[in-house]
Amino acid sequence: MSDEAIAVFQVEARENLELIEQGLLDLLDRPEDRDLVDAVFRGLHTLKGSGSMFGFDALAGFTHHCETAFDRVRKGEVAATTDLVSAVLAARDHMRRLMEDPSGDHGAAGDVLLADLERAVREADGAAPVPVAPQQVTWRIRFDLPSNAFKNGTNPLALLNELRDLGEARVVADPTNVPPLSQIEPTDHYLAWNVTLTTDQGRAAIEDVFIFVMDDMNLKIEAVDDSALITQAEAPVAVVQAVAPEISAPTPSIPTPAVVANDPVEAKMAKTAESVRVPADRLDELMDRVGELVIAQSRLSQIAHSGTDTALRAVSEEIERLSGELRDTMMVLRMVPVATLFGRFRRLVHDLARETGKAIELSTDGETTEIDKTVIERLADPLVHLIRNAADHGLETAEDRAAAGKPATGRIRLSAHQSGGEVVITIRDDGRGIDRDRVRAKAEAQGLIEPGALLSDHDLLQMIFHPGFSTAAAVTNLSGRGVGMDVVKRTIESLRGSIDIASRPGEGSEVSLRIPLTLAIIDGLLVRVGQGRYVIPLGAVEECLELSLDEDMRSRGRSFISLRDSLVPFLRLREMFDTGTQPELHQKVVVVSTGQERIGLVVDQIIGDHQTVIKSMSKLHAGLATFSGATILGDGSVALILDVSHLVALGQQQEAQMRAAV
Repeated sequence: MSDEAIAVFQVEARENLELIEQGLLDLLDRPEDRDLVDAVFRGLHTLKGSGSMFGFDALAGFTHHCETAFDRVRKGEVAATTDLVSAVLAARDHMRRLMEDPSGDHGAAGDVLLADLERAVREADGAAPVPVAPQQVTWRIRFDLPSNAFKNGTNPLALLNELRDLGEARVVADPTNVPPLSQIEPTDHYLAWNVTLTTDQGRAAIEDVFIFVMDDMNLKIEAVDDSALITQAEAPVAVVQAVAPEISAPTPSIPTPAVVANDPVEAKMAKTAESVRVPADRLDELMDRVGELVIAQSRLSQIAHSGTDTALRAVSEEIERLSGELRDTMMVLRMVPVATLFGRFRRLVHDLARETGKAIELSTDGETTEIDKTVIERLADPLVHLIRNAADHGLETAEDRAAAGKPATGRIRLSAHQSGGEVVITIRDDGRGIDRDRVRAKAEAQGLIEPGALLSDHDLLQMIFHPGFSTAAAVTNLSGRGVGMDVVKRTIESLRGSIDIASRPGEGSEVSLRIPLTLAIIDGLLVRVGQGRYVIPLGAVEECLELSLDEDMRSRGRSFISLRDSLVPFLRLREMFDTGTQPELHQKVVVVSTGQERIGLVVDQIIGDHQTVIKSMSKLHAGLATFSGATILGDGSVALILDVSHLVALGQQQEAQMRAAV
């Protein structure tokens, strides 16, 4: 077996394991849902079969036991109890290890998991509902295999035998596509098959027969009325030829509860045909090429507009349009919904609830919000820390919640929404909130603040992000070692994002992460301050105003500008960057915001919009919080990208100091 084939199997196996996990977690809420039981069973069946096909014998053997257990659930012999589902969830993790490291020594761990599974099945056996007599349904099935079916090891007779195992089957071959004898290739497959099957199994059981070949075949499954069936067992070949068009285009008198066009098997086949699996590193490489193209286009545009050659200018504008469309298309390819991230935490919350003994409910909102795939990957660990912290520190035990007049089940809510060029992800719990006295005492004990020092509520809560800071009374498997929250802060800042926390005693806490939509290319507003040029992310810009010399002089000492009956603080970037030159007569104010907070940035000139390819800062300059990165302009010079979140925080801090002074 080639390494490439094994890599493809592992990718598909990971996806299958994710679907199995999601199905099991849904079963915890809806244990009577037969569709969920069937979906989990099919996932286990597929994993076992494909694992055996690709030489992962340990995986196939272990998965077989889980499949057997869920087969009993599917038949109504065993109830899908919480313990049984949890045992299969733990077994699912072991399956992943067997898939990732097939040569490892996993025998002992597997034996323990199988013993837990066997015990859960025994306990669930007594809780199984009284089985209902299955209803016989007649299905009309038509399938034909690709011409290379024999070469791929597919045996149509074996498929027909599996259909016969499901119930009473009448099979008729359709030789319509068989060529003349002189044209027949012995290794090619030509027949189609019409099967009338009466069984107490559902459509899913029929689909399972073709589970390993359905991507390359044509399959139609229809439920029919017995009275409408043609007795095919005695039909000669002439009748066989008449059956084929009848199946492909059924008459209106034959009831068809499930329309073929909506058949889940065909829908899956169509979906497979419309999508292409591309390795993530190839997307990253393509994104780098698009970035270099944008820089080259900017250079071409500058050359074209500095001369009088109209033909060159026309070509430049066309290339600018095409590169912009290519950039937008590339950005869409890299964007994925946060549902792919949020879905991972259902299992985490389930495990945390079992470990802490607390009843915890996870809810999500804004799952369709999209963000760059690279950002998604780097957000996983910070969110794990925040959710674990909410479960351990935030949520109370059932007894404490009852004493506080709260429901026994604690709630953690994950939400996401887009705000300008950022995505805001919020983690909220309805627990006890943060004990500020405890945070202050710990900060003073560690020498982070002077005893009795005056701190704003924001600054006090930010203490929990210091390395080694923990208010846990004892070390547990979840927390108490002072690691985690500082990792969260460093990771979010490395993404050019910001983190804020709010808490109300007895009501819970809320942590908000502000993350840029992408780390690659953004639309920016190019401005000049002194002799330097800077880029402001366009998504954060609200409006631009002119700051006259008179207004500038009147605002000296207070740095506020009146904007539609409200005062907006502003920062003079010339002073902040210490350009050493005198202010120009007609300065501009660029009003930027992050959510509800906004400030003005005073610049000397607004040059215009700019497609900004973001380049990381060097390690020497990584500590400059005012800048989130750099970009290369058309003339080859470098412009720094302003960190709007940091500047807004500076402006709000300046405003608070001025108000306190008054």
